[in-house]
Amino acid sequence: MSQNLNLEIASFKDFQDKREKILYRVLEILPGFLSLTTLTLAVIFSWLKPTLVAYFIIAFDLYYTLKAFNLVFYETICFKKMKKNLALNWKEKFQKVFSDKEPYMLIILPTYKEEFNIIEETFESIKNSTYPKEKIVVVLSQEERAGKEHVEKIAKGVLNKYENSFKKLIVTLHPKDIPGEFPGKGANVYWAGERAKEYFLKEKLPIQNTIVCLFDIDTKVFPDFFYKLAFDYLDSKNPERLSYQPIPVYHNNIWTAPAISRVVAVSNTFWQMRMQEKPEHLVTYSSHAMSFKTFLDVGFPKCVVSDDSRIFWKCYLKYDGKYGVKPMFYPIAMDAVESKGFLKTIISLYKQQRRWAWGVIEIPYVFYGFIKNKNIPLRKKISHLFNLIEGFWSWACSALLILLLGWLPVIIGGEKFKATVLSFNLPKLTSNIMTFAAIGMVFSALANLIFLPPMPKGTKKIKKLSMIFQWVFTPISLICFGSIPALDAQIKLLIGKHLDFFVTPKERGQSK
Repeated sequence: MSQNLNLEIASFKDFQDKREKILYRVLEILPGFLSLTTLTLAVIFSWLKPTLVAYFIIAFDLYYTLKAFNLVFYETICFKKMKKNLALNWKEKFQKVFSDKEPYMLIILPTYKEEFNIIEETFESIKNSTYPKEKIVVVLSQEERAGKEHVEKIAKGVLNKYENSFKKLIVTLHPKDIPGEFPGKGANVYWAGERAKEYFLKEKLPIQNTIVCLFDIDTKVFPDFFYKLAFDYLDSKNPERLSYQPIPVYHNNIWTAPAISRVVAVSNTFWQMRMQEKPEHLVTYSSHAMSFKTFLDVGFPKCVVSDDSRIFWKCYLKYDGKYGVKPMFYPIAMDAVESKGFLKTIISLYKQQRRWAWGVIEIPYVFYGFIKNKNIPLRKKISHLFNLIEGFWSWACSALLILLLGWLPVIIGGEKFKATVLSFNLPKLTSNIMTFAAIGMVFSALANLIFLPPMPKGTKKIKKLSMIFQWVFTPISLICFGSIPALDAQIKLLIGKHLDFFVTPKERGQSK
């Protein structure tokens, strides 16, 4: 790592040097500029050069169709691997290979205002796992800003029920308004890690032989999860230079969440499954794990919203590109967005997607880091930057281009273009191409049905049918919970406005 590289950068405001500040500001403007320029030129050229745009949109639709089938292809491979891993007895497999050398598991659970029933289910899943409880340390890290009455109630309930269930249960309180911190999950996780470090040093537990699991509070593990994680860790040549990424499946409330929320959640699962098959571009997301020693050496990010991806990039830059993410091909269960009432659910879903899209701040961070770090091979720099920029550009633009450009040249292209055969056939042709692309949705719907958890008692059977027909909301989700929040985030970054951390409400069964 370059000695001049500051890994704690949150925005251009963190620079004292004027040239460095300008450079970073330009890099912040870049993603929004590319997306807005693309959409603006699409409108202008639909008016001035409608024939050119017509051929472009046909080619773009074909490209998008290939991407859709690429997604289905890798999703299918990953799904088979995940089912195979779920069927294996990982405790037995681990003990055959590594005997009784189970590493310690440190599980950090940051929480804000979640109710006890949400937290309880997470603790129950850890308690009911097959991993030896004398090797598990759990830190429940609450927020002082959640209010004294709430944190005391949660602390009392958790300690009364689970204090003797693990090697150690630490319930801590992250103070508000600590200088240099940004209010959010990252600062809470950093605080929890420091409290865990104090305990490990006091009890002389091996920090170097400990895996830290950085879980969202709604994360529920499958019984053999920790043995699978321990196996992947000890089976790696250099486990301290890897993060370990499971596949999020939003099964905790899948039968009660609204259809649009389910579509967005399951689509995210399928994307994460595809990325498991692309480990060279896989970045830590939501709940993941890493070496506790590395966690402490690098320092969990406490001043940004997108802390889950930032910890990966901090490691990547600190270790000169010699850091990666190991796909686990193993699931963890989480919550789809659900709030009290349908309208609140929609608002929460939008804010969640905008927060995820705020990961666009990694483009200036990584770009600047690559400029300063001369030890990372150029090939790796180009590959990662292209993947980042294309990914966020596509997130903001693809759905809008497909929606608009099939019709825009016809509407504003002028009478001369309207008189052409191409003008007459363009909407039909683009519609047929996208209908063909929709075949991928059928495979996705079937895969989703196969892996669904059992229906809760009292659930109407028609609900299962809705799990198929929910995919008609895909075009809406791509626009309203894809392109628009992504553009929203990129425009905020472009104008230099910071996004606050939005804590997605966990209110199961409340959306009706």
